[in-house]
Amino acid sequence: MPHAERETRLFLEIGHFAAILALAFAFVGTASAFAGGPRNPAWVRAGSRAVWAVCALLTLSIASLVYAFLTNDFSVKYVAANSNRILPTFYKIAAVWGGHEGSLLFWVWLMSVFAAAAVARHWRTHSVSMPFLIGVQSAVMTGFLVLVLFLSSPFERLIPAPADGVDLNPLLQDPGMVLHPPFLYLGYVGFSVPFAFAMAALFSGRAGDEWVLATRRWTILAWFFLSVGIFFGARWAYYELGWGGYWAWDPVENASLMPWLAGTAFLHSTMIQEKRNLFRIWNVALVILTFALSILGTFLVRSGIVSSVHAFANDPGRGLTILILLAVLLVASFGTLIFRAERLRADVSLDSIVSRESAFLFNNVFFLTATFTVLVGTLYPLAAEAIMGTKVSVGAPYYNKVFVPLMLGMLVLMGVGPLIAWRRASISNLKRNFLAPALAGIGAGAGAAAVGMREIYPLMAVVIMVFVLGTIASDAYKSARSRARRDGVSLAGGLARIVRRNKRRYGGMVIHVGVLLMVLGMAGSGNYQTEKSLVMKPGDSFTIAGYAISFKEIRETRGPNWMAIEGVFEARNDGTLIAELRPQRRVYSRGGMPMTEAAIHSTLTRDLYVVIGDEVPGQGIAVKAYVNPLVQWIWAGGGVMALGTVIVMFQRRRYPVKEAA
Repeated sequence: MPHAERETRLFLEIGHFAAILALAFAFVGTASAFAGGPRNPAWVRAGSRAVWAVCALLTLSIASLVYAFLTNDFSVKYVAANSNRILPTFYKIAAVWGGHEGSLLFWVWLMSVFAAAAVARHWRTHSVSMPFLIGVQSAVMTGFLVLVLFLSSPFERLIPAPADGVDLNPLLQDPGMVLHPPFLYLGYVGFSVPFAFAMAALFSGRAGDEWVLATRRWTILAWFFLSVGIFFGARWAYYELGWGGYWAWDPVENASLMPWLAGTAFLHSTMIQEKRNLFRIWNVALVILTFALSILGTFLVRSGIVSSVHAFANDPGRGLTILILLAVLLVASFGTLIFRAERLRADVSLDSIVSRESAFLFNNVFFLTATFTVLVGTLYPLAAEAIMGTKVSVGAPYYNKVFVPLMLGMLVLMGVGPLIAWRRASISNLKRNFLAPALAGIGAGAGAAAVGMREIYPLMAVVIMVFVLGTIASDAYKSARSRARRDGVSLAGGLARIVRRNKRRYGGMVIHVGVLLMVLGMAGSGNYQTEKSLVMKPGDSFTIAGYAISFKEIRETRGPNWMAIEGVFEARNDGTLIAELRPQRRVYSRGGMPMTEAAIHSTLTRDLYVVIGDEVPGQGIAVKAYVNPLVQWIWAGGGVMALGTVIVMFQRRRYPVKEAA
């Protein structure tokens, strides 16, 4: 055996042993933290060191797996199944999380990083919660490490080793899909910190506001990562799958949407606890649900019980283990919540149904109803097949009828919640803040109807979006004008100062503007898409939505590990050449699976989207074209949401966070 090959295999064995040691330290961290409790600091210190050890050991373990991919060590079964010698280096690294076994190791490694960061950040400020924080996170890591090492090991060997590997799934050989899973994982495991703090508050009997204040930024960070992960997934589906859309209500897509909806409800609800000391039980239940849905997402993707282009595995046995972990987590956490519920009851109550508190309560109801809607649509086909033996599909018609009205309701509350008065809103408060935006929304709806818009949901979306945008603009203008007059600066200077003073409020408004842009893009592309399918030969042409498309030629092209046929199309508008489009049909060297690469010409108002399919003998090649209105507004809205989240993250704390002894 060559010296370099021996070194590679030795490093992997060290990584495997490091993962085994990490399991031992995770168990020690769980036992010592819970055994020590707040009155045994030495035990708690041992637990904190165990968390650091798990993080360091899993970092070594992940590094060894990366090295095995980079050095083409095909004696490792996982490497042989997900890589080969001609796979580009970028995708060899991505292959670490490109399959079932490696993705689970990557998941628990990220969780160890979050756990170590939380211990380092809050060791001095939250000494009472620290034993339970360490214990909860160590217990979750223990469960996943048992799964990784005994049922889903990425370190399993092949004897004899093959000369070359198979390939990474061609669907994953795209920058969007390379980024999509890690950001989802960061979101999933990021919610483990607020969850652990909530459980620590219940275990310690200190279920006041400290845990909410301590986890504010952790929650925003996890929500940000999950949002970016969903965004990357939608972008990838749009240009890679060749169907002209970006969201198909696929079960695995829904798996990431559910914790996002619950996490968004939690983010909004904690503001009311901070301001009015309300919703204590509600908030603990929300964060438990959010993290549980994150683990459910892991189960759906890795169990193989759902059919999806996103799914990683087809092994119900391993999925059952994740389901058992989820069941234990739900029983333990909700059982503790029920046992400690009396300590969480607040001394205050809602003063009026017309108030900011009530608006946020209704907002939570809408978000949770939407979450339940998606959960039912995702799990009902599985239950129907398991119980009745019949295959049932739940698709876009169900979600359009049930989810879309809920989304419109959430949009209304997005405009009302930040501006309505606390405790009890007066008639003058309602008129001052909402009359002009409401009239603007009604006027916009009338204008849309006048130019030919007849579908009820798009019309309602126009009215609501203009209303919400009006409330945001009105509030920002009034506040900036008041600050500008007080400080003797320009209106722009006043706007900069109010944002700097209250980043949380105005960063949230920027996020809301991003949501409005995305909804506008979804309404346009979802209701007014134009589609045409035909079989063409070079020299043929067709028209679609004002575009004249001519098929110039078909040729072969190659990449580092694929070959493709590429169509060359010219698109004209009013006789003017506006774009040359080159869609491809790729076949990867080892995978053999044909892949569609769409050609897209984008403008501010619409996308021209062309894909090619299989050859039809004697007739030509299958061609599909779409014109998708306002799709770019979706991607722009995602960028605006990210900007708003960054602004919110820089909000300084205004409340004490140190726990009393």
